[in-house]
Amino acid sequence: MSSATITTSARLINSTPQTEEQAMVRKVAVSSFLGNFIEWFDYASYSYFATTIALVFFPTDNHTVAMLQTFGVFALSFILRPIGALFWGSYGDKKGRKAALAHSIMFMSGASFLIGCLPSYSVIGVGAPILLLLLRMVQGFSASGEYAGAATFLGEYAPTSKRGIYCSLIPASTAIGLLAGSTLATLMTANMNSSAMVGWGWRVPFLLAGPLGLIVLYIRAKLADSPVYQSMNDALESKGAASADGQIAAKSGMFAPLAELFHNHLKALIISFGACVLNAVGFYTVLTYLPTYLSDTVGMDAPQSGTITTICLVAYVFMVFGMGHISDKFGRKKVLIGACVAFIVLTVPAFLILNTSQFWPVLLVELAMCATLTANDGTLSSYLTETFPTSVRFTGFAFSFNLANAIFGGTASFIATVLIALTGSSIAPAWYMVGVAAIALVAMILSHENTDKDLNHI
Repeated sequence: MSSATITTSARLINSTPQTEEQAMVRKVAVSSFLGNFIEWFDYASYSYFATTIALVFFPTDNHTVAMLQTFGVFALSFILRPIGALFWGSYGDKKGRKAALAHSIMFMSGASFLIGCLPSYSVIGVGAPILLLLLRMVQGFSASGEYAGAATFLGEYAPTSKRGIYCSLIPASTAIGLLAGSTLATLMTANMNSSAMVGWGWRVPFLLAGPLGLIVLYIRAKLADSPVYQSMNDALESKGAASADGQIAAKSGMFAPLAELFHNHLKALIISFGACVLNAVGFYTVLTYLPTYLSDTVGMDAPQSGTITTICLVAYVFMVFGMGHISDKFGRKKVLIGACVAFIVLTVPAFLILNTSQFWPVLLVELAMCATLTANDGTLSSYLTETFPTSVRFTGFAFSFNLANAIFGGTASFIATVLIALTGSSIAPAWYMVGVAAIALVAMILSHENTDKDLNHI
């Protein structure tokens, strides 16, 4: 055998495991991206088609009542998220990330697809809104495990030095899902008459969730659980085989993640919740409430505010990856504290400029607010992945994140509207965000810094 052949064979032997690992990481990244994309594409579709959905499922002479009923169904999906987080988190910590994510995507995409198949109120009467409510509840329950599970799965596969930028793919997929949903709604509204939209047009985005979900399920079926999770299982099995005490330890770590989380990691859970509060309020205020604020409160033309929102969503995707990379270089804690300080200092002046209703100043301010939000959003998923040990990582991440979103995220637009009505001040929502940022700042000061740690050692 020639020396060249020996050298080539040696390279193949040495590179094959790395190549296989890189291919697995790519598959995990794609499945994580698509799963979270489906969730937020559905969120955007329901929001942007809310007027049409109100006509289909809540026909009434009072448009305001119909819209309240439509968004009431939407809000109920948030109520179930903390419960779903405990279920999917516990399931993912007990049975594996792959199993939890495979089942959650089936329920989530299946419920979305069935919404697209629902008969209208004119066909089956009150049964139509009842079925819509039930399917939205299934969506909320199953979606609660998607963001946390995808970030946990991807974070456990990612190289330690690049965990931030890898995990930033998850919030990036959120922005892309919102952008895709809003773009589809805009195109359909511009090219279809109202009767077609009410008849079948609104169903299209929900029906798309079916094939997209099957693609994600197929990819996830080819995945293996992360090396970090498998390492924990091997260690627990070894302890269990070694002694009766070891078996008890294995059971407590492996089969009771909820008990372990609340008994041994309550402080970390509370701090994580505090960090997530700013993300919840900031995300829903900056990316979903501000377009309504600009058109309804400030009086800006809806097409202009819509254009600004689209530009900001596109920029947001790139800024999220940038912040993930920055957190890898400087640490999650520093970046998250910086986001808190920036929100405290900049939010009130930003709202004052928004009230000028001038296109370019408003665009620049929204871009600045998006940059501030990405410092939190682009870093939070890797921070939460590094907060909890492997045995409760999925549960701790999912519960703290979804509880904050259920209490503060789902109510952000409502609270902002109420504050303006009660105070008569158009910048009242800004002070609310400042208060939330102050709470998050305290939480982050009390938090850890695990940026450079191997997840096996947390």
